[in-house]
Amino acid sequence: MTGSSRHLDLPHPSILAGKRVVVVGDITLDEYLYGRATRLSREAPIPVLEFLRRETILGGAANPARNVVALGSQASLIAIVGNDEEGAHLRDLLWAAGIDHSGVITIADRVTTRKTRILADAAPRLPQQVARLDRLDRRPLTPAEEELVIAALDRHLPMADAVICSDYQQGLLTPQVVAAVRERCRQHGVIFAVDAQGNSHYYRHADLFRCNDAEAAAALGTPLPDDAAMAAGLARLYRELAARLVIVTRGPAGLALIGDDEPYQQLPAHRVSEVFDTTGAGDTFIAVATLALAAGCRGRTAAALANIAAALVVRRLGNAVVTPAELAEAIAAVDE
Repeated sequence: MTGSSRHLDLPHPSILAGKRVVVVGDITLDEYLYGRATRLSREAPIPVLEFLRRETILGGAANPARNVVALGSQASLIAIVGNDEEGAHLRDLLWAAGIDHSGVITIADRVTTRKTRILADAAPRLPQQVARLDRLDRRPLTPAEEELVIAALDRHLPMADAVICSDYQQGLLTPQVVAAVRERCRQHGVIFAVDAQGNSHYYRHADLFRCNDAEAAAALGTPLPDDAAMAAGLARLYRELAARLVIVTRGPAGLALIGDDEPYQQLPAHRVSEVFDTTGAGDTFIAVATLALAAGCRGRTAAALANIAAALVVRRLGNAVVTPAELAEAIAAVDE
């Protein structure tokens, strides 16, 4: 079964406002270094860039939180940083973005994750990434650190409408932390949403489980080369995870979903020809889909709204957010 967002009466994005969302996951300081290519190096076959400027933005689990706030809802972040300059800078960026960072925990012997992208900027052409250097610590949390995270959950989760687990595979979302999220969401009637880049088996009984097609294939241990394989694989993932709604995003092929109240179906990608940078698209998708479910939307409606929102941010460089006005305009264009 296939479908299109054109066949849906999509709600106005204002329904996404006024919610409270807790985001639990791995946060990153995303650093962009721009330079102008002037010549080839004599030392290696690479361009020499003369430095132009440096930009830093919120990355990792902080990006779905940014999207939640941009859409008029409240976001509280539970994460860990190191006792370093990057950790302090992340807190400043979170404050400036209007994200509650009282649940961000400083761990003295860890480094704050920093992802440095080096870009060649030659206007009027768009900047091109030439290299990336990541500084990170993938060690799982210790039992004492897990207790700190769970204590932060206990402070923030009872007041929330939804929790998003944003797993960037950097050690915070251990089985014990995920189990605590699941248990407390069930106890307080809070939506349990997951954006997983791995460890899918940790996330049983989610209200919403999202991953991309490569991650779904890895979780299932089998390739998903075509629509038939995707349909069979998604049905199996839905059963094995005992999730209420599973969405697999497929890049230019759109998305597929199945749920308790939704038969298997596909939605096409929105504006495939306008893709520039896919960084952060999944963060926008999970934020919008979670807010839509918290507003009472069915799975297909939530997926369609998130599909359009993600298509807006991939037209920009780096992590980006979508505003209610932008989303409303894009929905209106779909309905024309």
